[in-house]
Amino acid sequence: MLDTHRPVAIITGTSSGIGKETARRFVHAGWQVVGTGRDPHRCASATTEIAAAARDGGAFTMLRADFTSMPQVQRTAQRVRQLTSRIDVLINNAGGVRDRRVVGTDGTEATFAVNCLAPYLLTCALLPVLRSTAAHRTRESVRILTVSSTAHRATAGLDWDDLQSIHDFQAGSAYCRAKLASILFTRELARRVEPDGIVAHAMHPGVVDTNFATHGDRAMQAYLANAETVAPDEPAQTLVWLATDPAAGGPSGRYFHRNAEETPSAAARDQAAARRLWDQCARILATSSYRPRATGSRSLNRATDVQGQPSGG
Repeated sequence: MLDTHRPVAIITGTSSGIGKETARRFVHAGWQVVGTGRDPHRCASATTEIAAAARDGGAFTMLRADFTSMPQVQRTAQRVRQLTSRIDVLINNAGGVRDRRVVGTDGTEATFAVNCLAPYLLTCALLPVLRSTAAHRTRESVRILTVSSTAHRATAGLDWDDLQSIHDFQAGSAYCRAKLASILFTRELARRVEPDGIVAHAMHPGVVDTNFATHGDRAMQAYLANAETVAPDEPAQTLVWLATDPAAGGPSGRYFHRNAEETPSAAARDQAAARRLWDQCARILATSSYRPRATGSRSLNRATDVQGQPSGG
C-alpha cells in the first residue's frame, strides 16, 4: 500500500513520451506515482529512469497493461485500488492511432478503445477512491485530466450509428473522432463530479516528438514527419500545472494548451452530445463480450503485471 499521507497520481502511458516525463516531474516533486505501459522493455527502462528522479519521498510503481483491452483496463483499476486508498490526480494520457481497423476479442475497436473507452472505464472504476479523497481535501485539489488533441477540430461530430468506426474505418477520421470523444467525455465527467469538488479538464499537447504514430498509416506518419514538434517536457509541464496549480481549478470541463485555456470546436462544446456519449460508452461495455465488474469486487488480480497479447496503440 502507498503512504496515504503523501499525494498520489495515477498516470497512464508512462513507458515513454509525455507520460514518462510527467511521471518523472511528479516523483521529483515528492509524489507517489502509479503508471501504466504496454511494452515490457520500455516499461522497464522508464521505471528505472522515473524512479531515479524521485526526491523527498517520491516513488514510482509501473503496471503493465494494453489499454486497447478493456479487461486489462479493469484489472489495472483493481490493482490501483489494492495499492492505494488515496488518489489526488488521475491523468488519462495513454492514447494511440492505428493504420487499420483492429477489433479486439472484447469487441471494441482499438483506436476508439484506447482514446475514449479506456479513460471512461478507468475513471469510472476509480471514482469511488477519487471521491473519497476529495471529501478529505481542499475543494478542487483532486483533479482528472485527459489528453486529447487538436485533431478533434478535423471532424464535424461523432457518427452515432458507428461510434467506433467499425463498419466504415478510415484511420485519420477514426482518430479525430476518438479525440473529439475524449473532450466530450471530459465535459460530462466534469458535470458529474462537480458536486464532489473534483475538477476535470482536457488538454492538447501539440505535435510531440514521440513514438506516438508508430502504428499510424502513411498519411499520419508523413504529417508528423513534416510537422514542427515539441519535446515531451512541454506538455508534461502543462499537465503538472493543470494537476496542481490553483489557477487551473474551476470552472471544470475546460480545454487547455500550454498553460492557457483554449476554446475547442463547436462539436466538442455540445453538452447533449457529451451526455449521449457517456451513455453510449456504458452501453458498448455492457453489450460487448467484456463485462465490467463492480468497482467493489474483492476478486482482484494480485499480480502487479497486468498482461495480455498487445495489440498496439
